[in-house]
Amino acid sequence: MNINTKQYPFYIKSTVILFGLMLLVFALFTLKGIIAPIAFALIIAILLNPLVGKLQRKGIKRILAIVLSLMLAFVIVGGILYFISSQIMKFGDNLPQLKLKFNEHLIQLQNWIAEKFNVPVAKQQQTISDVLNGSKSFFGSALGGFLGTLGVIFLVPVYSFLLLFYKKLIVNFFHELFAEENSQKVSDVLTETKTAIQSYMVGLMLEALVVAILNTTALLILGVEYAILLGVLGAFLNMLPYIGGIIAILLPILIASVTKDGFTTQLLILGAYILIQFIDNHFLIPFLVSSRVKINAFFSVVVVLMGGALWGVAGMFLSIPFLAILKIIFDRLPDLKPWGKLFGDHVPTRDKGEIWLLRKKRKENAIPDRIDQIVK
Repeated sequence: MNINTKQYPFYIKSTVILFGLMLLVFALFTLKGIIAPIAFALIIAILLNPLVGKLQRKGIKRILAIVLSLMLAFVIVGGILYFISSQIMKFGDNLPQLKLKFNEHLIQLQNWIAEKFNVPVAKQQQTISDVLNGSKSFFGSALGGFLGTLGVIFLVPVYSFLLLFYKKLIVNFFHELFAEENSQKVSDVLTETKTAIQSYMVGLMLEALVVAILNTTALLILGVEYAILLGVLGAFLNMLPYIGGIIAILLPILIASVTKDGFTTQLLILGAYILIQFIDNHFLIPFLVSSRVKINAFFSVVVVLMGGALWGVAGMFLSIPFLAILKIIFDRLPDLKPWGKLFGDHVPTRDKGEIWLLRKKRKENAIPDRIDQIVK
């Protein structure tokens, strides 16, 4: 029995898809306080799953294995937070002196601008005031998102525990959700997603460790104050593709401008960080981070900005792993495979239009069939 399915025009399909995306974005923004902790918990559960399985194979009960894995994760995260907070406290002790020196340098800069460019100091101050007032809403929303994440952070371990405990139930749900003939595809997607996230997060942490050591070493050699704090913060900021790297460079340059005379140290910091960025982009990221997750630079920047607009700081950190999950799913579905290729970092040597023209010329001019091997 043949059933004729109605084919809708393109403009109707595109409108429905656009409307669906708008509803999805609205739901993500409205429910960010609920979904963000679950997203973090999902990544933590995937990272801890191999350790839980290893403990179970040693004869430890599942609940105890999950609790021990979570406790180990808390010890590691707590140690990192304690180290950073101790460095921030040292920085806070000298903050009044730094503020005084910063104001002195600012007055000198304003006088120089007034002398060289005939811009009155009062007008410069008004411009700075306008910029600060305009940026209050941006920093307020970012801070609000960060504090909101901290406010519900106690839910993350609970969600992580439950996701690990009900792992088999969740996996069986995905298998039963689709037809039996798609069971292999579902299994492949789940396995690749788990492997990609584990590989990406472990590689990201190793990259952050190496970058922190390189940053701190360079700043210590140059005699920059708060070298350890700036080096570690720079490594964490570097996890945000492209945007974080720029902020990581500006922070030590600002501190050096306040605490040191002249511009030699600032130029040396810039040169050292450019060298570290070169090492990071050409050696660390390809070998440590990009072995499983291969997202091109354009969509990396776009998705980080979109994640920041939706969920603040939490969204910026979560954006790349979840874009990688989408890419894995898209690569497995024939209808969505072009989107998977669009997100990837593989750049073809020829576009489809060039290949079509070459094949057309081959037919018109009776060029040998080996042209097909050339254009592939």
